[in-house]
Parts: sequence; structure tokens; C-alpha cells
Amino acid sequence: MPKERFGARASPWEGRPYTATANEADLPAEEAKARQDSRLPGEDADARRPGDPEAAAAQRPEAPHPIEMAKRRRLSRSGEFDRVYRDGSSRATRHLVLYSFPRGDEEEREVRLGVSVGRKLGGSTERNRVKRALREAFWALADRLPPRHDFVLVARPEIDALIDREGTDGVRASIEDALRQGTEEERST
Repeated sequence: MPKERFGARASPWEGRPYTATANEADLPAEEAKARQDSRLPGEDADARRPGDPEAAAAQRPEAPHPIEMAKRRRLSRSGEFDRVYRDGSSRATRHLVLYSFPRGDEEEREVRLGVSVGRKLGGSTERNRVKRALREAFWALADRLPPRHDFVLVARPEIDALIDREGTDGVRASIEDALRQGTEEERST
């Protein structure tokens, strides 16, 4: 017999025999007949798929003009960002800092962009909105950018108000100001 704890109540069903309730039916003791698993599709379920799962895939016709994937013109690795920060030059405006680094002998003539938006600007939704605006404004100026350069745009917290007030045009003007600072410095030296 189990020990009773101090202050513990005994269960009202303790010691009573089990009796079936009205919602329980008598079930036959024989096992149900095996049938096809309902999770597996039948033979006519998907006419495009071969019946044999190990069969070779059907050959598709070639596109008349193969589309080449455009290269992503973004900096993605931390080492690429570090090289631009360490060895490049910087120009700052009230809303952003523009770092640039001439790549030199590399074969690619493409301009590449990295974007950095800190958590001071807000949550991920707000930071992504700022990144989109920075990329759109930067690539609108692509024809004015020198070839074989890597750029990093670092957003300052004030850029949020600029985007709300003037949109992408305001961001574009701020990037143009930073680019102009760089050309003025080159002329004065």
C-alpha cells in the first residue's frame, strides 16, 4: 500500500475497478486487413513523374537563347569589407560614409558595393529598407563611378529621416556629395 503524504488527497478513482464508458465500443480481436498506404500516391497521381523513382530525368529542350546569370556586384565576405575599410579612402556626409578602394590589376571591370547598416537604425525591417534605398541610389549613379573599384556605404542614424523626408532622391544626393568630396580632394593634391 502506498504511503500517503502529509496533506495529499487520495484520487477519487483509486481502488475502483475499471468500467467501460458509453463512448467505447467492443472491438473485434482480429487484425485489420492490410491496405495501400494512403500517403503514397497511386499510379495515376502525377503523370509527369516516372513510375520508377530511380529512372533518369527526362531531357528538356534547350532554350533558344541561353540566359547568362548576371554577376552579383556586391561585396559579401568580411575580408572584402575589411580591405576597403583598411586600405581605401573614406568620405563622409551627415547621412552616410562612403569608402572606396581601387582594385588595381584584377580582371573584373565591375564596380562592387557593400552596405553596412547598424542596429542603431532600428529593427531588421527598418535596416533592410535603408539598405534597399542605399543600393537603389548607388546603382542609379553607376555610370559616374570609376571602374575596378569596391565601395562600402555605411549608413548613419540620420539617414532614416532623410529617406522618410526625401526618399531615394535624397540618398542619391548624399552619395553624390560624398563622391564630389573625393574628386575635390584628388584635384587639390
